[in-house]
Amino acid sequence: MGLFDRFKKTTAEQAAPESIEVAAAPDTLAACVEGRAVPLADVPDPVFNGGILGKGCGVWPSGGVVYAPVTGSVMATTDTNHAIGLTTSDGIEVLIHIGIDTVEMKGEGFVRLVEQGDAVETGQPLLTFDRDKIKAAGHDDVVIMVVSNTAEFADVKVLESDDVDAGSPLLQVVRK
Repeated sequence: MGLFDRFKKTTAEQAAPESIEVAAAPDTLAACVEGRAVPLADVPDPVFNGGILGKGCGVWPSGGVVYAPVTGSVMATTDTNHAIGLTTSDGIEVLIHIGIDTVEMKGEGFVRLVEQGDAVETGQPLLTFDRDKIKAAGHDDVVIMVVSNTAEFADVKVLESDDVDAGSPLLQVVRK
């Protein structure tokens, strides 16, 4: 490792946000980002607002950090860092997707802080994103969180609407 590589690593480590405190409850997903929660029906994407990928909600963010809504494992990541999939030890699969059509940005403005296979704790930072870059690219920056295996449960209920803090209870999974 050269001298300049050490500077790069130090800068990246300093830029990583801190974990947040979350009072985790069974079968409850915390808000993964701070902002204004809306029903999936109000998300401007037919795949999500039609419930095709599962039940959940959108959050129009006021910040740029996505935190783990559950304790579990990172099951899927994308090269473009705009989406991530998590699975809990008791079988809840969570998809978090940042923005609409942001895959077109090819990773510009997104930084993934975890890797596929990593264990994560509720409140741990997973990704950061630059809202200004998303908007400059002509995309909506809504953060969508769905339980992607909704069919395995009786229901997924949205607990909050309007303003939410990252880490506050947002979705409740109802088991069959």
